[in-house]
Amino acid sequence: MKRSLALVLLAGSALAGPALADDAALRAAAKESFEAIPMQPPALPSGAAITREKVDLGAMLFFDPRMSKSGLFSCQSCHNVGLGGVDGLETSVGHGWQAGPRNAPTMLNAVYNIAQFWDGRAPDLAAQAKGPVQAGVEMNNTPDQVVATLNSMPAYVESFQAAFPGENDPVSFDNFALAIEAFEATLVTPNSKFDQFLMGQDGALNEQEKRGLQAFMDKGCNACHNGINMGGNGYYPFGLIEKPGADILPEDDRGRFAVTETADDDYVFRAAPLRNIAITAPYFHSGKVWDLKVAVDIMAESQLGEKLDEATLDDIVAFLGTLTGEQPEVVHPILPVRTGATPKPAPM
Repeated sequence: MKRSLALVLLAGSALAGPALADDAALRAAAKESFEAIPMQPPALPSGAAITREKVDLGAMLFFDPRMSKSGLFSCQSCHNVGLGGVDGLETSVGHGWQAGPRNAPTMLNAVYNIAQFWDGRAPDLAAQAKGPVQAGVEMNNTPDQVVATLNSMPAYVESFQAAFPGENDPVSFDNFALAIEAFEATLVTPNSKFDQFLMGQDGALNEQEKRGLQAFMDKGCNACHNGINMGGNGYYPFGLIEKPGADILPEDDRGRFAVTETADDDYVFRAAPLRNIAITAPYFHSGKVWDLKVAVDIMAESQLGEKLDEATLDDIVAFLGTLTGEQPEVVHPILPVRTGATPKPAPM
């Protein structure tokens, strides 16, 4: 009996050896293109300190619909923390029930992006926070109205004083944006199966997921989707080899060209970060594709000029599923009580 058990264990070790070696080789190759998300939130690119007071204030501002002219829309409306940081719509709905021009990208792990928005027009999260508040199709408010609203509620004034100590006038539109930036910087999703694999945990990925990772690299997907966020760190033409149809790539949305007015940026967009991609449908800036397998198929043809077989598509989709990390659990903050001086919501 003991001899039989020893033979079984020996056979198991012999089988495990090549598998572990294969894991090590695949991990080494993957680490040339990708990084694991740290368990702790990163420092802001600006070097600004992330304090508890700023984060708590930023959370209140993120969830408060009174930052919009109508009193109906908040950052959370389009970037739902419980839905992977998106709203699950093709394009977001804003002031006057207008549909926005693009799909809302996730704010989870957005701190790792080279810039914000599909066209990269905001250099950081603070600049991004100012955009939707003022956009007529989104929250349709003004900086002065936002500041007046905040100053009308003593609890907000106290929170700004605590978050920005020593400032003569801490309640400002700039500080509004900096507080939201600090909060959003904490919305990271570490410890995905892929992160565990990168950090040395053999067996974190199953065989299909490992085939998908290998295919992802072999086919060249990592040329655009790399780094800590698996994308979000560079700009590329959509339709590098073959342009997709106008339903997926609308002709009137020329991407980064609207920012730079440079011919080379025509139909150029920031590469979508692939973290949590399995839970953030629909896909692309147009939001027209709801199935991840279809999205991968389109990208292979339009960016790589290759028609992938069904098995390879399934493998890559399985790998992309391993990029879903631990979702942030955020308690909805209790918001300051309005006063008689608080501006009333404007009808839409």
